[in-house]
Amino acid sequence: MAIKLKVPNIKGNECAQKITKSIQTMESDAKVDVNVETKTVTVDAAASEESIKQIVQSAGYTIEGY
Repeated sequence: MAIKLKVPNIKGNECAQKITKSIQTMESDAKVDVNVETKTVTVDAAASEESIKQIVQSAGYTIEGY
């Protein structure tokens, strides 16, 4: 199931790599697409949406509307 999150404090590729690594640490086969321009993170993983949100937040990022 694909989950799309708006993450307004993504600044560049370093942020994208940090978010991707954080998610893939929990679920190695997760497909993560971070769009720096639109500040969105799309994740296709078996993990729940809540789990993905908590991972992104624990990496130091905010999620719009969460």
